Amino acid sequence: MIRAARPSSSQFPPQEVARSLCITGRRKHPGGEIYFRAAACTGALYEVELYLVCGDLADLQAGVYHFASNDFGLRRLRDGDYRRVLIEATASEPAIAHAPLVIVCTCTYWRNAWKYQARTYRHFGWDTGTLLANLLAVAAALGLPARVVCGFVDAGVNRLLDIDTEHEVAFCLVALGKVSALAPPSAAIRTLGLETVPLSRSEVDYPLMREMHVASSLYSTDEVMTWRGHTPTADFPRPTGPVVQLQPLTEAEMPRDTIEQVVLRRGSSRKFAHAPISLGQLSTMLDRATRGVSTDFLDPLGSQLNELYLIVHAVDGLNSGAYVFHRDRGLLECLKPGDFRAQAGYLGLEQELPADAAVDVFFLADLRPILRHLGNRGYRAVQLEAGILGGKLYLAAYAQRLGATGLTFYDDDVTLFFSPHAKGKSAIFL
Repeated sequence: MIRAARPSSSQFPPQEVARSLCITGRRKHPGGEIYFRAAACTGALYEVELYLVCGDLADLQAGVYHFASNDFGLRRLRDGDYRRVLIEATASEPAIAHAPLVIVCTCTYWRNAWKYQARTYRHFGWDTGTLLANLLAVAAALGLPARVVCGFVDAGVNRLLDIDTEHEVAFCLVALGKVSALAPPSAAIRTLGLETVPLSRSEVDYPLMREMHVASSLYSTDEVMTWRGHTPTADFPRPTGPVVQLQPLTEAEMPRDTIEQVVLRRGSSRKFAHAPISLGQLSTMLDRATRGVSTDFLDPLGSQLNELYLIVHAVDGLNSGAYVFHRDRGLLECLKPGDFRAQAGYLGLEQELPADAAVDVFFLADLRPILRHLGNRGYRAVQLEAGILGGKLYLAAYAQRLGATGLTFYDDDVTLFFSPHAKGKSAIFL
């Protein structure tokens, strides 16, 4: 669906990957300029920071770098190969052990919390996920192996970056590429003591954010090894209501834009027409977004923590109503027919966008088996997966020159609307 020229096997193109994360727009206002990045983010607040840890690459020396999206530049924090630190922190996760480059995603509390307060911790997963959707799509188009890793000793990664964990924390890692040789031993980690520019003159503390992060942290490689490989087995009931089979576009009908073109075109829509989309377009978005994500918490590939529920308003070939997506069967089951534009607007925090859209896709998950199998770290995982899937829906929509946007919602009312089918599940993403 989206493509790019592939590099030769001897090259590693960090610049190509970084383009999926850069600034794509600016808007002036009386107080200055607002910058917009390539990936969707709650409130355009961009609390996710990226660090690169690499060995010697064709055009980049071994080191630890901070990526600055505003000027598309890298700032070297440490000189030398420190990948061994990440190998040890992940208990020798194979993808990390053989990656020439690892991206560390961190999240900054106050940058998002000044507006969203403690709910910010959920946004860490959403906003990191939409960013990773771009990155993973570019990696796939370039033929680069990529794997998202959430199992690591938090303190070890934070210490490598020398970040103040009262304000910023490591959230996940992404292994990019594959080499046969393991990284050499790393030099001793010394304190960098680098000053940072304050985000504001003062900050309001929301302790619950840090409490959630601490509760989901791992403290030893034994904990990492115990955590890994415990994806809960999905027990999704067979459909009992009317069903409609997905009809994805054929390969010949697929758009031919490159991934770079799609990423640069993407933006969060602020207005929707009441015009319909086709069943083929919707089918293609659902099919391509849910083909699996390579992570250490979804095993085997294709496993999924989130389930997709839809409110259909205007899709040619599909009656209006509430649906659940049976990914394993490639079909939509109608839970209740009817015009639910008003209800969708209410569920989306009483905004016009979900009422005006052709279709709304809600992500729900049963947290009980997730927390039972993955512990508190599972809460990070389910939010991150939802963000990645949501980001893939964004890309699939914009590849077809449609619009999309992410919204917040009334959690319990979403579950109630899709019940009894969704009884006991939690709303994760819209």
